[in-house]
Amino acid sequence: MATSLYNPHVEGKQISACRIRIENGSEILQVGWRVDPTLYGDNLTRLFIHRQVGETQCFNTLCPGFVQVNTDLPIDSSFQHISQRGVKGWEIAMYIYKDQAYGHWWLLLGDKYESIGYWPNNMFVELAQFATKIEWGGSVYSPPGVPEPPMGSSYLPIGNSTFDAYCKSIAYSNEEGNSVLLQNVYWYSDDIFAYKVLFKNLVEDTNNFLYVLYGGPGNKAQV
Repeated sequence: MATSLYNPHVEGKQISACRIRIENGSEILQVGWRVDPTLYGDNLTRLFIHRQVGETQCFNTLCPGFVQVNTDLPIDSSFQHISQRGVKGWEIAMYIYKDQAYGHWWLLLGDKYESIGYWPNNMFVELAQFATKIEWGGSVYSPPGVPEPPMGSSYLPIGNSTFDAYCKSIAYSNEEGNSVLLQNVYWYSDDIFAYKVLFKNLVEDTNNFLYVLYGGPGNKAQV
């Protein structure tokens, strides 16, 4: 996906993020951006990776496993440019790609598919072969009794990529390693008053992109 970069306001142990999430059974891989004071100690928008294998999960490189081959861009680095809603947009392309030779899951970034590192194939059982589910979009967290934080641009999407947080160019790779564009997608929001998601084809120059437009203000009271 190519994801717009925003900095939704969070406080305390609240979290607001955008990510690609792939899974098979109990095994999960994620990559995206995240505003998480508990994890990072600040309110900056930062790159993150996450894995879960069984009952064990790990963010970034806080535990062994992910093999980083390019240290020019630290896994937890903050993004220099952040989108301003309706004014200026910034985005970054992110990929989770399984190589055909060794079966490793690779993290690639940017328009040039720059290799950052990989999760070795032998770390997985269920994800050793393929993923059965893929998700694109925003996610938030707040502790019990704490209001849900804003997501994305902090506004409900209106169908305009200049104003909405988005994921675009969403695709997956088939068994031959060829990229396949999505035609049918399912959306989900566990609080339709606080957050919303739209799927819309938008034209840029001569290109047509399927957008996941998402976001919302959160809420002021947790029930």
